[in-house]
Amino acid sequence: MSWGVEEFIASLTDVSPRTITAYRSDLTDLIGWLERSGCTDPASVERQTLRRYLAFCTTRRLSSRTIARRASAVRRYFAWARRTGRCEHDPTAGLRAPSGGGRLPQVLTTDELGALLDAPDRGGPDEPAWRRRRDDAVLELIYGCGLRVSELCALDLDSLDTHRRLVTVWGKGGKQRRLPVGEPAAAASIAWLDAPGRPALVAALTVRSVPVDGRALFLNQLGRRLGPRDVRRLLDRRATRPTHPHALRHSFATHLLDGGADLRVVQELLGHADLATTQVYTHVSKERLRSVYDRTHPRA
Repeated sequence: MSWGVEEFIASLTDVSPRTITAYRSDLTDLIGWLERSGCTDPASVERQTLRRYLAFCTTRRLSSRTIARRASAVRRYFAWARRTGRCEHDPTAGLRAPSGGGRLPQVLTTDELGALLDAPDRGGPDEPAWRRRRDDAVLELIYGCGLRVSELCALDLDSLDTHRRLVTVWGKGGKQRRLPVGEPAAAASIAWLDAPGRPALVAALTVRSVPVDGRALFLNQLGRRLGPRDVRRLLDRRATRPTHPHALRHSFATHLLDGGADLRVVQELLGHADLATTQVYTHVSKERLRSVYDRTHPRA
């Protein structure tokens, strides 16, 4: 019986595209190692074999986070293999791997956020007005609503209600949530939807007979829906130091908690299924409090 990797990948309906890509790569690496060890299908794999594989990953000096992700992929794969009759017993029972913790999310300071969101025009005098307005709206929505980049890029025109200041987001696993939109994000979005924002870009593309995605809230210069790479390039233009788009989401959560927001409210806003996922931001806040204490208290 084959390993059935693509069938397993097709069964993953509750994870992000990036996780799917990582799992496919992890399983390809695992199966190559297993076949070199004499295993021919899932039924021939034993727990001790998987322990040796994780030890092998450690000798390759992979980070604990990477090994933890590989162990997660292995567990999900063999649980699926057992359900589909590819193996009688799950060899991952009792399998342990590094937790993958230890690295706190990157959080921007108030000054860094101000420089990013209120940055002077770095595109030069020839930068079109639509790009500035689009970039303003993208950054304000990611930080103001705590969106994942994939959620931001998937927004349609009818996802955003500027009158009631609400945005409807489809998160991981196809879960929908409706989020409040702050005044700066709403104002930036309205500016993008008015001339010379999105309408100006659409008009210019129409004149050149370039097809335009009429549903997408955010477009790139090719008329297509804005993608994660476009957002990354946007940040490269605006940020004063290398900044990942997800840092804005981390900052959103941490600043809410610093301001006294309830942890479960932040969980709902972020769309986390498990409260433990949200709790990492309490550690970030404690780290920041400790940093301020050490820097300012005379007896620290």
